[in-house]
Amino acid sequence: MKARLNPYKASPEMMKAVGDLEATVAESGLEHSLIELVKTRASQINGCAFCIHMHTRDARAKGETEERLYLLNAWEESPLYTDRERAALAWTEAVTLISQTHAPDEVYERVRKEFSEEELVKLTTLIATINAWNRIAISFRSVHPMTKSAAA
Repeated sequence: MKARLNPYKASPEMMKAVGDLEATVAESGLEHSLIELVKTRASQINGCAFCIHMHTRDARAKGETEERLYLLNAWEESPLYTDRERAALAWTEAVTLISQTHAPDEVYERVRKEFSEEELVKLTTLIATINAWNRIAISFRSVHPMTKSAAA
């Protein structure tokens, strides 16, 4: 696969704006482990190899276990996630698939039990931000880094 264009070169001011939003989310006070799980799960749903590669590496660097990363796409079937993480992952799926789900009341009620109103805005902004990154990376065919031995 070959990248279509480099958005950072084509429109640095737009990419800076998305980067600024990313920085704000990173410093929002949400747990870094939760942030990486949400980013990875949204990227799995969207099929963004670039972002899955980045955020699983980031999660590992911040202490996330291989087992929890491997099981993330089946989080509902695994006891490895806290109630707060489960609520965030359910909300991530509902918001990422918003055209299909319309953010159901039952998912909202579940996330409201675990997150304050302020945290819920932060979480939803996190989800919106990773979805923006996914759409940029997928649209312009961003290619994740790889070793020569791993390349097809």
